[in-house]
Amino acid sequence: MFIHRRRGWEIPERLATPEALVLGRRALAGKAAAGLGVIAAGLAATPAEAQWSIFGGGKPAPQPPRKALEAARNPKYDGGRPLSPEEDATTYNNYYEFGSSKSVYGAAKALPVEPWSIAITGMVKTPRSIAFEDLMKQVTLEERVYRHRCVEAWAMTVPWVGFPLAELVRIAEPQSDAKYLVFTTLADPKTMPGLHQSWYPWPYIEGVTIEEANNELAFLSVGMYGKVLPPQNGAPIRLTLPWKYGFKSAKSIVKVEFTDKRPHSFWEQLQDSEYGFWANVNPAVPHPRWSQAQERLLGSNEMVPTQIWNGYGPFVAGLYANLKNERLFA
Repeated sequence: MFIHRRRGWEIPERLATPEALVLGRRALAGKAAAGLGVIAAGLAATPAEAQWSIFGGGKPAPQPPRKALEAARNPKYDGGRPLSPEEDATTYNNYYEFGSSKSVYGAAKALPVEPWSIAITGMVKTPRSIAFEDLMKQVTLEERVYRHRCVEAWAMTVPWVGFPLAELVRIAEPQSDAKYLVFTTLADPKTMPGLHQSWYPWPYIEGVTIEEANNELAFLSVGMYGKVLPPQNGAPIRLTLPWKYGFKSAKSIVKVEFTDKRPHSFWEQLQDSEYGFWANVNPAVPHPRWSQAQERLLGSNEMVPTQIWNGYGPFVAGLYANLKNERLFA
């Protein structure tokens, strides 16, 4: 008898992104008559409402009000283009723990954000757990407007509230030979239906070098649009790395480990030929299944050219000057 054993990177066909969305070679079945084009890179813009019809029907339902979070805007980081509409940035999200569509904001309401603590482990002076509210007493919040670029070729510009990741490094007091930070996100089977998809290598893990963590752009976000983070955007605390593809910016962080070994992150474990460790943005390096030369702006659906390092080269290009043999842009 032949027994098929699932390999670690396989996912069922029903969860694969439709070819029409990725490659833009044909309109979505049943949508063309209504004037709705596909949403992937390379197509003419469609009405903003189209994205909601594609992923669940109709415009998103109103969300619960969120607590205000005041912080002075740092003018050094202005995003370089108009802000994305808050409704779009908070209802069009990837959060696979809650589902594989973009419309997970309803399911994500179940995310248990209080109480919350972050374990600081590995090669640090004193491994410990820090309550979220205690961590907030040790940092100064600011607002930064960053461009966010998804590997799927859509983009948004968001006013994030948070603090430099370098501040967490300082608080953790890593040992001198620590080379990497490994971020582990919440995995709660009671509230996260996506965790029951066993072919995924849960929990979600991402990593950066300690040099990247100490770069001034690396940011830990606890709010957006002047309010606390909504669950679907990674409440109560998430990583924000604007020069990298969005999957590197881990959400709902529960552990930060300092180590001398490079981590094998979530998407690398699924398909390392498509999703590498560095994942820096570069329009000249296509994804194996679509171009990265352009990106679609949430809200307007305007197609604009992608910038290398997502436009943040002056801040970060020097981090990679001596990594000639590394696959930096995928």
